[in-house]
Amino acid sequence: MTENAHVGTVSFVWLAVGAVVFIAAPVLLALVWKIRKKEPLTTVLVGAAAFLIFVMILEKPIQNVLAFPTAMGLPDHAISRFFSAKPVLLAFLAGLFPGVFEETGRLVAFRTILRKRRNRETSISYGIGHGGVEVILILGITYIQYIIYAVMINSGSFSSVVDQVAVQAPEQLPSVEAMVNQLSGFSFADLGIAFAERIFAVLFHTGASILVFYAARDRKRFWLYPLAILLHTAMDFAAGLCVFGVIDLPMWALEGIVLVMGLSVFFGAYFLLYRKDRA
Repeated sequence: MTENAHVGTVSFVWLAVGAVVFIAAPVLLALVWKIRKKEPLTTVLVGAAAFLIFVMILEKPIQNVLAFPTAMGLPDHAISRFFSAKPVLLAFLAGLFPGVFEETGRLVAFRTILRKRRNRETSISYGIGHGGVEVILILGITYIQYIIYAVMINSGSFSSVVDQVAVQAPEQLPSVEAMVNQLSGFSFADLGIAFAERIFAVLFHTGASILVFYAARDRKRFWLYPLAILLHTAMDFAAGLCVFGVIDLPMWALEGIVLVMGLSVFFGAYFLLYRKDRA
């Protein structure tokens, strides 16, 4: 599969550009927001830390143990086999976990560390930190890994990775083959699609942060917290249906869902809550 694969110079350039952009852009956004609004940078860092704790430390391991134990080198069990046999339920689980853990992380942060920061800008500062560190981890670090894989593909050493996957997790071979094909033909269009998708994802995270900020600040608006969970679950559930083969949507349609959700949640929260808050 990888013997004839080759990553060209142009693809290397766009991969390198992506690695730089997806690490530098969130940092620059945080700095510009801090300077323009005179916001404490610590609020952004709290958003980033909450993402790391509630997603990387809590959500992902628990989700993997329940539904994807082989991803952690663990054997299948009755619960994981039950979910695997029901892809719709598996897709729902893939949406519910981020919805519950990420929105709860926001709520906990706003009610504890950030409880004394009640100005409306706090909500967006948190959203920039939460969404920004996700960009760095999901795309920035991933693109660095892609560059390493591309070097291995061109040197012929990537075949050892394929052999290891074939022995330990043969069901992941199609994903490895798809990645090799993607890297071999990586272009500016691929980079542009990834960049646009992350813009709308960050907008969604910022909008959700506004919702949960007002839920934490006003008991009468606490219903905004479960609303944020519902919206987050719905967006990731749609992606999960595609990932697990329940529905077959073209990439542009899936990106369109992220676009609509991101814009709707952000501008809905901005105009109905943030902009009306003059205190």
